[in-house]
Amino acid sequence: MTDTDEPSSGASAISVSRDRVVRFHYQIFDEAGAAVESTRDGEPLAILHGRGNVMRGIEDALESRKAGDRFEVTLPPEQAYGPRKDDFTQRISKKYFRQPARLKPGMTTQLSTEEGTRSVTVLKVGGKVVDVDMNHPLAGQTLKFDLEVMEVREATREEIAHRHVHGPGGHHH
Repeated sequence: MTDTDEPSSGASAISVSRDRVVRFHYQIFDEAGAAVESTRDGEPLAILHGRGNVMRGIEDALESRKAGDRFEVTLPPEQAYGPRKDDFTQRISKKYFRQPARLKPGMTTQLSTEEGTRSVTVLKVGGKVVDVDMNHPLAGQTLKFDLEVMEVREATREEIAHRHVHGPGGHHH
């Protein structure tokens, strides 16, 4: 690392390993083969590798890859969004939702929790509360991921200390 704490040049020649920044595009396909999420029309995701910032199965698949690598990986529910739990519902005050008046049964929305933002499915909307399914919408499914590594670089000391990427595709303080 240089005295300026900037990433070194030659980033295209290094491979993915712990505490390196990886920028990659992904597309997720459900069990029926339908595309359900993608970064292809926007910015690639940027992670600090080896710090649990993505699913373990994705992190393992990225290990030792280099910029330009494109590959697929299939993850069972246990390595993706987990198994589906039938009784994983909760009644939550409407005040915890951004636009509670727009909520309808069957909709997927974001909920801020102590562990971070979580995707939930609306089951029932009442006068003051909303019943939600806390399972991720893709829980219980085997998913196929199409991954393309765009860049691999050394992380800065600050990124390692903060345990996440700063700048484009990462966290902004």
